[in-house]
Amino acid sequence: MTRAFRRVLLCVTLTVAISAAALAADHKSPVATLDPHSGDCVVFLGDSITHQRLYTQYVEDFFFTRFPAKRVQFHNAGVGGAQAWDALERFDRDVAAYKPKYVTVLLGMNDGRYKPFDEAIWTKYFSDMTKLVGRITEIQAVPILMTPTMYDSRASLNRKRQPAEHYNSVLAYYGTWLREVAVTDGYGFVDMWGPLNNITIQQRKTDPEFTLIADAVHPDAPGQLVMAYAIIEDMGLRGGVSNIRAIVTPDGPARVTGTGGEATEIEYVDGSLAFTWSATCLPWVVPREAQPGAALLKLGHRAGREGFGVNGLAPGGYELSIDGQPVGVFSDLQLARQVELQDNSSTPQYNQALQVAELNKQRNEGPIGKLRGEWGQFQQFARVRQQVMDAPNDEKLTAQLDALTKRVEGMEDRIKACEAAAKEIEDKIFESNQPKPRRYVLKRVEG
Repeated sequence: MTRAFRRVLLCVTLTVAISAAALAADHKSPVATLDPHSGDCVVFLGDSITHQRLYTQYVEDFFFTRFPAKRVQFHNAGVGGAQAWDALERFDRDVAAYKPKYVTVLLGMNDGRYKPFDEAIWTKYFSDMTKLVGRITEIQAVPILMTPTMYDSRASLNRKRQPAEHYNSVLAYYGTWLREVAVTDGYGFVDMWGPLNNITIQQRKTDPEFTLIADAVHPDAPGQLVMAYAIIEDMGLRGGVSNIRAIVTPDGPARVTGTGGEATEIEYVDGSLAFTWSATCLPWVVPREAQPGAALLKLGHRAGREGFGVNGLAPGGYELSIDGQPVGVFSDLQLARQVELQDNSSTPQYNQALQVAELNKQRNEGPIGKLRGEWGQFQQFARVRQQVMDAPNDEKLTAQLDALTKRVEGMEDRIKACEAAAKEIEDKIFESNQPKPRRYVLKRVEG
């Protein structure tokens, strides 16, 4: 090999390496986690599945209990029947006005029109969603793109309705495109379609009538919890609440250490262990109607584990009480392996978290529900207004628009009243979600 050829080869190699490095530098990483701070806002933008105020409520419950020191604002911006075009029409007041740090987007179920794949329908969805994502980035917010949820054709048949042929596959295609957008442009991405379908097919191996979506379109409360967990999982928020480990010896003082809190006032007398545990957060507890979904997911273990273990105990059974409330009797072997308390409805921290969830349920069913009703009315108005613009001589449409115009008059005042009522309940939530020092007592029991 000549010296000149070596120089040429070296130049080519360097050029390729530099070009590859430049291309790699242009690549963006998808958002790895949601990290809102106090004062930040997260907007849930979507259609009727968001308008149900369930998966959004459960995500809020997670944040209220997992990050009680952060006062994060959440805004539900779902409207029944919405397509991406509708979201654009209300974007300024229903999204941008809240100055969000993140905007999750769950649209597509209505955009596909419940038909087999259609190029013209897809083109409109593509165009409107592209505009919508552009609007989100224009207001300096981070888009979190979420796949459309599952369409359950078997559930439709069970209700004696003609199912939308191949529609679940259409939604899968729409979701795959969203994933590519998120990966290419560095947005957040959550797969809603996969978990709902995966759980359904797994459960139908033993129960062919199983469904999480009784009406084929809108997930029930357990299915909505699956959706909430998908956000927690895909956005890197999953993790334990606390892990307490005690070591006792017959002759020496006990030692209690752990994560997610601090142990103080440790005592070990006559085989009984007592200490005060100050936790940094609460377990993730959801309203009772969603708890079948928690069982399917093993939610507590995956996303809210509260471990408690003791080594060095004499053989036998031991009763654990927290703040004087008995929560269970465990053997020395169980305690040495560690027990999990997050799903134990007798613990004070479980009931405190449930109180938070019930308050948030009141907030969502009350003022947030009224607020979404206002925007549902506006959506009718915006659609008819567009129809009148397209057909200005249609007297029937003009009359409809006049009636709808009167119905949306004063909407801003009603929105503000709903926001104020929601904040009153939110204030109670942030009074109720603060962890309290809890006194743990473990005593030997006879028999």
